[in-house]
Amino acid sequence: GGKWYSNHTQQDNVLQPEGDVTAAEGEAVTLDCQYNSSSTDYYLFWYKQDGDNSPKFILSRFKIGTGNTEDGYKERFSSTLNPTLRSVPLKIQKLQVSDSAVYYCALHLP
Repeated sequence: GGKWYSNHTQQDNVLQPEGDVTAAEGEAVTLDCQYNSSSTDYYLFWYKQDGDNSPKFILSRFKIGTGNTEDGYKERFSSTLNPTLRSVPLKIQKLQVSDSAVYYCALHLP
């Protein structure tokens, strides 16, 4: 959680809610990510980190165009970038025990 800044100005950042999200196996959950960008063109990435492993790429969403979702996440992980709300929530459906992890949202500028 907390603020994660890109290597650009402080106007370009993401904000994820603090605290844990709890849900039962089989349920769906939505993880929120708000962002600010002074750029007209940008993209958001979601990563998953379990334990001490390095973060794994889940998906990317572009302000212009679509983006892609990594194999293995396509069925249950989805996200829609909303430039008006400056939000790119990650929805995980049919939760599994293996989904328990830290999820990071990152803003990238071209």
